[in-house]
Amino acid sequence: MRIALATCAAVPAQFDDDELLAEALRERGARAEFVEWDDASADWQRFDRVVIRSTWDYTQRLGDYLDWIDRVDGRLRNQPELVRWNSDKRYVADLAKAGLPVVATQFVEPGEEIGDLSGEVAIKPTVSAGGRDTGRFGPRAHDSGRELIEQIVAGGRTAMVQPYLAAVDSEGETALIFIAGELAHVLHKRAVLAPDEVAPIRDDSLGAAEAMYDPTLVTAGTAADDQIELGRRVVAWLAERFGASPLIARVDTVRDTSGSPVVLELEAVEPNLYLRQAPQTAEILADAIVAELAAR
Repeated sequence: MRIALATCAAVPAQFDDDELLAEALRERGARAEFVEWDDASADWQRFDRVVIRSTWDYTQRLGDYLDWIDRVDGRLRNQPELVRWNSDKRYVADLAKAGLPVVATQFVEPGEEIGDLSGEVAIKPTVSAGGRDTGRFGPRAHDSGRELIEQIVAGGRTAMVQPYLAAVDSEGETALIFIAGELAHVLHKRAVLAPDEVAPIRDDSLGAAEAMYDPTLVTAGTAADDQIELGRRVVAWLAERFGASPLIARVDTVRDTSGSPVVLELEAVEPNLYLRQAPQTAEILADAIVAELAAR
């Protein structure tokens, strides 16, 4: 079986975790290779499965990316319908409508009034990754926050405004990695955003927030029962909505002001799994890919 691991040219050398997945697939008799999603010479039809991994520049060319997932279609994992839906963070509203606890979110579309900001807020575009065009602003810096919103919507994008929850600083985020519907490992992530500024961006081919390159930012973690239950509810809802459990999903949670876990983000397009923090997940994911193909 031939398996493409979709990537992009901009992946920094330090993020080489998916080499563990490629190795695990080869140990199982698969021919696994990395292919850049926007490689015009790539023949996607020659692969039995195309697994999205580090296509981390897709938000800068979303239209091209959505055209690509349509071309790959049935070979793609996650499912094209799920990838399309998850590529825009307005999915948060769908999770909320389904009764899943999420961070309260206000969306500002181009041409809409920004309205008043309240307390400390986090602001970013709904199509974004890597902390680009993302900032954190307390009451004394609300003018700067409004400037960021104006910058986002001026480019035809939608901005999202969320309360900045204190637990991000005091406890960090808890990320739950699910493979084929089952919890594989847990990660702990420290705060990325400094107060009252737009996150500084590294001047390289990827252009992610400088904090994202810190090798100590994300470490192996543990999750409480209520966090695990929330993650399972989210994945079960995805399975119901899209007809099957996602091959890969990362549910990023944080505790709200009452101490309850809420979804901060759901990553089902190209989540970094930090496999070097949990090498066994490379084995679990390889098994899931091979088993799905064998069951056809």
